[in-house]
Amino acid sequence: MGAVCCSSSIDFANEEVQLNHFYLMRAIGKGAFGKVRIVRHKESGKEFALKYISKERCIQRKSIGNIISERRLLERIDYPLIVNLRYAFQDDETLFMALDLKLGGDLRFLLERMRTLSELQVRHYVAQIALSLNYLHKRRIAHRDIKPDNVLLDERGHAHLSDFNVAVSFSDKKPLRWSTAGTLAYMAPELVGKQGYSTSIDWWSLGVLAYELLFGKRPFKGKSNDQTMDSILHDPLQFPENVYQIVSEDCVNVLSGLLEKSPIRRLGAESFRNFKSHRWFAGLDWDALEMKTAVPPFIPDSKSLNFDAVHEIEEILLEEPPLRTVRRGRSTQSEHHPVTEEAQWRQMLEDRFLSFDYRKRRMAEERINHPYNRGYMVVSSTSTTMEDDEDEDTTLRKT
Repeated sequence: MGAVCCSSSIDFANEEVQLNHFYLMRAIGKGAFGKVRIVRHKESGKEFALKYISKERCIQRKSIGNIISERRLLERIDYPLIVNLRYAFQDDETLFMALDLKLGGDLRFLLERMRTLSELQVRHYVAQIALSLNYLHKRRIAHRDIKPDNVLLDERGHAHLSDFNVAVSFSDKKPLRWSTAGTLAYMAPELVGKQGYSTSIDWWSLGVLAYELLFGKRPFKGKSNDQTMDSILHDPLQFPENVYQIVSEDCVNVLSGLLEKSPIRRLGAESFRNFKSHRWFAGLDWDALEMKTAVPPFIPDSKSLNFDAVHEIEEILLEEPPLRTVRRGRSTQSEHHPVTEEAQWRQMLEDRFLSFDYRKRRMAEERINHPYNRGYMVVSSTSTTMEDDEDEDTTLRKT
């Protein structure tokens, strides 16, 4: 599908970002949240993955809290091994988030093609995902949905963590407790058992992901959700009979550490330094992995589609109305009509799903590093906890 051109006179410097700032290209994904397609920014020429969901569907599925939380949380993140938010905006019908574009496909797509991955490949992915988790956990963010579907490869084969739809921010005032979120097969025992949990749940999920990539199956499963939950809570970790013909002893040791049922003893949860120093990772340059200068053991085929082409076929067949620019109006409440529940939800989206432009954040960072501003700090009241409701302009304050 070619780019949809809606050329007009656009003031990129002063206009708030909107859909007509982009050329619309091929569809590459679909999920419960909505759809994803490639877009190209008209001014910069850079391509992004545009994730979008209709407001009506968002309200119907009662996912307003999740989408607002994801949008606000992503504003706080900027890391080489994460699919970062670059733009956020909305119109009267749709919510949009433009994210880093990764064309190597997700690990689920790769696993379905290859059935199992080599130990060298999996070690590389585990190390890069672990770096992302360490970055998030230092910022008191738990991802809560680590699985092959949520790890995207770039065209060189580096692994990036994506999809923060159920990620949560926490603090001493708001610790993680008993709320259940994520995908059951990858949930840690303390999450399944509603015992209260911490970021240690992400290390368990990383263990399930690594096990599945190596052996083509998950370590804990059942024919029903109840059986799967019982397996996660009570079954011992077992490996294939010929495990040492498939992977090394050090690899088995890492999997056993990540899939330790006790969160206190779980590898990665106590000390990231201990995780990195494990023998399985001997010889890895962690700085090179983080900056993506290391050479990955697998490079995606740039000549093939690394995503399911059915998404594009659905667009061609017009399964749903095509994405189009809808002028955004400001909602007004009539004094003569009662305020419906849907109207209240729409107003919440209008008020809390705020526009975002990553270039302005970079301008603020450059501003603080300018010699003229040495001795000052940039103070932004943009929310740092999920309880905050309002954003204000960035200001300079004397330090």
